[in-house]
Amino acid sequence: MINNAFRLLLTFNATSLLVIIFMVQKGYTLSYFLADAANLDWLYTLPNAVSYVLYILVPLLSTGLSILLSSKLGKDDFKQGEVVSIEHANNSFLPSYLGYFFVALSIGNCETLAFVYAILFAFTFLSQALYFNPLFLIFGYEFYNITTRNGTAIFLISRHKYKKPDEVAISKAFRINNYTFIERG
Repeated sequence: MINNAFRLLLTFNATSLLVIIFMVQKGYTLSYFLADAANLDWLYTLPNAVSYVLYILVPLLSTGLSILLSSKLGKDDFKQGEVVSIEHANNSFLPSYLGYFFVALSIGNCETLAFVYAILFAFTFLSQALYFNPLFLIFGYEFYNITTRNGTAIFLISRHKYKKPDEVAISKAFRINNYTFIERG
């Protein structure tokens, strides 16, 4: 149960920037959503940047929450010598993630956004593959593709700066799914 809730949160974190970019590109500020409904006319006086900063705070805080909640996941370890290869994965996923930005910029209306977001969210959640979220970089995390001695390919999210396979010795890695782990240390 906690794994599915955690995966939903990670999926939201990874895909929410699509919505934020759409709202910024369309110029949707807090006053667009709230001023008339709640009689908050003072929202019209706020600079647009205030709305945009508040929008980005949502996935940032959500990513921080997911890091905190990761301690509730199942635990595994990686012993010295168990990892035979390691590859830094930050740069390999960034081009794919930038595709979200271009998609968001080309979406014309909210209905299309909802449809595209729903499909993207479903594919990201159901793929159970990787939970690449560039906001983890802000929290000091790195992304690695590692291969274990028995040939298993694993995606590791970690604050450690690994360069060589023999450096990987993790006493507590939290299992997001069978192929994705987060090391909080």
